[in-house]
Amino acid sequence: MTDVLAFPQLEIPNTIAAGPGPGNTDERVLARYAGAGLADHMHGDVLRGMVECKQMLREVMGTNNVHTFGVAGTGWSGLDTMFSAVMPGDKVVMFVNGTFSGIDGLTVRMKAASAEELAANSLDPQAKNVIIIDVPHGQSVTGEIVETALAQHKPKWAAMAHWETGSGRVNDIQGFSDACEKYGVMGLVDAVSSLGVGDFRIDDYPGVHGWASCPQKGICCLPLTYAPVSFSDQYIETLRASGTRTFCHHPILEARHWGIIDGKDVEKGTYHRTHSAYAVSAFHEALRICLQQTIAQRAADYTFHEAALKRAVEVMGCDVTSNMPSLVVLNLPEALAGREMELVQHCRAQNFGIWPTLSEPVQVRIGILNLLNEAAITDIVNRFASALRDLGAEVDQDSVDAVLKGHYDAAIAAE
Repeated sequence: MTDVLAFPQLEIPNTIAAGPGPGNTDERVLARYAGAGLADHMHGDVLRGMVECKQMLREVMGTNNVHTFGVAGTGWSGLDTMFSAVMPGDKVVMFVNGTFSGIDGLTVRMKAASAEELAANSLDPQAKNVIIIDVPHGQSVTGEIVETALAQHKPKWAAMAHWETGSGRVNDIQGFSDACEKYGVMGLVDAVSSLGVGDFRIDDYPGVHGWASCPQKGICCLPLTYAPVSFSDQYIETLRASGTRTFCHHPILEARHWGIIDGKDVEKGTYHRTHSAYAVSAFHEALRICLQQTIAQRAADYTFHEAALKRAVEVMGCDVTSNMPSLVVLNLPEALAGREMELVQHCRAQNFGIWPTLSEPVQVRIGILNLLNEAAITDIVNRFASALRDLGAEVDQDSVDAVLKGHYDAAIAAE
């Protein structure tokens, strides 16, 4: 018999999650998760919470799509649900400009591949009907790139990440939607990094018929709860006609469990999975926080504080190549080039969680998810400056302090 004392209770210290995500969960969300006093997932209050969650989620996403709900799990769960409508033989154009849009592309190739193509290379099928448009690391997908590809290939589906955290680039969602409309293509968007951070309404992009996000980033709802998804009527009708080879992540079956049946909200849903009362409570509170702060204000706060972080690391001699308001992607000063992983591990050892890029070229990523105040940004900046010095770089702390002070003093003066 195994001695349980050989496995002491796990103690994980508080860390500052200053990477691309997951973000720092609000104490209110954690309190609702831990404070839910029941385990019966069919209790009346849980069901009421689910109804209110889908109502709040529609407002957060800016949509009238009735098929708007949460998929239990991570962002990959939401993305897999969205991509489930892609069937073998479907022609798809996939735009890739970083690690995560690249994984989206792999997902699409797996789903669109024929049985023979999948058997030939099951982990990396080369589906002839999937056209991957590779955009170099550090560059955004532009409307012109989308227009050219869709005009040439005229696929059934097109897919793109709204914000690519692998390289920290914002892609042209308006250009993507416009081109999809122009050529009668059904657009699918990975909004894992943008939802809850950017100020946009998905109904403003009629060329996009499927959206998938996650609970851990802009919504800031860990422990794992629900990945937001939203689908147009056309998407659902297309799915009904073609079917899909999944039960767990079937958009129509998932929707039914949230009381969305035949395109309408109904009083009671049908069973699809066992939802967690604790997750419902936490997700409910995270959405309440988003609406209380307003999406517009959250977006403005991210833009403002990211600008402070960007200026500070540039004073340290770093070259910023990103344009995302929740994430700074940078090249280290020339004296530390090639030591990116060493720096990241050094920071993590001090409970300061920054990240490298996961593909070449290796860069450093510093995020500010749910760290939207001067004290938090100053802490991140000072920790990063200290880490650079520990590895031998020269950092003028007075100049760094002056940049931060000037940024925040200017905001106070403008009020």
